[in-house]
Amino acid sequence: MELAYYSDYAVRLVNTEEPARNKDVLTSVEAVRDLFGANRQAARRATDADVTRFRSVRARLRAVFEAADTGDETLAVDLLNSLLLEFPVSPQISGHDTRDADGKPDWHMHLADHPSNATAGYAAIAAMGLAFHLTSYGVDRLGLCEAAPCRNAYLDTSTNRSRRYCSDRCATRANVAAYRARKRLETERAADTGRSAETAQPSTARAER
Repeated sequence: MELAYYSDYAVRLVNTEEPARNKDVLTSVEAVRDLFGANRQAARRATDADVTRFRSVRARLRAVFEAADTGDETLAVDLLNSLLLEFPVSPQISGHDTRDADGKPDWHMHLADHPSNATAGYAAIAAMGLAFHLTSYGVDRLGLCEAAPCRNAYLDTSTNRSRRYCSDRCATRANVAAYRARKRLETERAADTGRSAETAQPSTARAER
């Protein structure tokens, strides 16, 4: 499992809440366990007490994305460092049972967490993954969706740093809204031009008399 994979842990947790829509799916221990994905062993450690703890970590991770989105790199790094200090991990080389084409172990970096509870384990992995992404690609690669009122978090992996939305759906919705706004503006300008022309006609007629 590559370190870049772990950054998705942070995105998944942050996006369990949509503050502008007053939506929050992190309301049960089952929702907490779902965040672990295929890591069912870690998920089984979750208890009802982790719901509140996960929400606290979520708020701190969202603050990192918000700082990055406003261009405050120092604040984003400081907030992330505080999470790294509170929830440490131990990087290890792992091969598991996978083999490459030559039959040798497929060695890769793995984050071994030693949590006192499910929240600590998840937070450690999420923070380390996000830190890896930030230092590898830049703070400006952490973003919040521009399609209001969404504001979901995303990680920009585009080649030209052009991503602005969390999904194709939000990108389409924003483009449609922008197109409609342009059409309204064109219609209003045309109407204003028509009214101006109508106003000018009587004046011209009087001048000719």
